[in-house]
Amino acid sequence: MQPVLQIRQTPARIGIDADLGSFSITQPKAEVSITTTPGELSVQSTPPELIIDQTRARAAYNGGSVLDMNRRIYSGIQQLYLQAIARRVEQGTRMAEFFKPGNSIAEIVGTDTEPNSFPEPCGPASYDNVDLRYEARAPEINFRPATVDIQVERHRPETEYTRGKLDIYMQQYASVQFIPPELNVQM
Repeated sequence: MQPVLQIRQTPARIGIDADLGSFSITQPKAEVSITTTPGELSVQSTPPELIIDQTRARAAYNGGSVLDMNRRIYSGIQQLYLQAIARRVEQGTRMAEFFKPGNSIAEIVGTDTEPNSFPEPCGPASYDNVDLRYEARAPEINFRPATVDIQVERHRPETEYTRGKLDIYMQQYASVQFIPPELNVQM
């Protein structure tokens, strides 16, 4: 048999040791400031008024004020004066007709015995002589709504990154080994 040369080979091996990096994120809380102004409601109301006007009732009872009574008497005297003039004209016309049968003078004098009436100084009496007036005013309402002021101060996030490690090394070197056959050196 023939001797054989042996070759032994060991491959190279690279070792890698890696740890991942890490993130750290922190964010401080935001600062919030809230200011509130309260709403305001104000209501102003005036009391209602009841107005009672009794001038026509007083005029019916006792003639009312002197000025009103004089005004009624004066306007009544004017009416009576005009009626008296009309009656005198009518009487004169009747006296002018003396040729008609009958005694015209006796008729005129006989009917003219009634006294002239004085004008009524009081106003007319009625169940509706008192005037009532009720005045109610709407209240004045002022409203100011509440306001809210919100101020926010935010903080940016703080980010930190810690790098991981990466270790590359030779775990095993490559080698080649030649092993010669055993030789018999005896001769």
